[in-house]
Amino acid sequence: MIGYVTLGTNDLQRAAGFYDALLAELGAKRLWDMDRGILWGVSTEKPSLCLMKPYDGKAATHGNGTMVALAVEKPEQVDRIYQKALALGATDEGPAGPRGDSFYCGYFRDLDGNKLNVFCMPPKA
Repeated sequence: MIGYVTLGTNDLQRAAGFYDALLAELGAKRLWDMDRGILWGVSTEKPSLCLMKPYDGKAATHGNGTMVALAVEKPEQVDRIYQKALALGATDEGPAGPRGDSFYCGYFRDLDGNKLNVFCMPPKA
């Protein structure tokens, strides 16, 4: 159902470095690159993430209550990608770990303040 998610940025080159490194951990690469934005994904047939300078020329801001969730298979991947995001300059919004008995995630904000999480749903023990 979801084709792509777009996040705003005020500094495309700075944000691109963050997402190039972070999304490589998920096997994603740039699918297209233009003056105002970049799209990353694993293929054009799968959902992707787009980063854009706003069309109206106004400052990009993050949405309160808006979040992008990045799906992985295992808790170890959550831990690795969450730590990678922090190492790239993201800020913590909730450490990686279990939430209940079947949801494992870590929350962070990117360099522009956009909220993301990385998660998996491991089988119950």
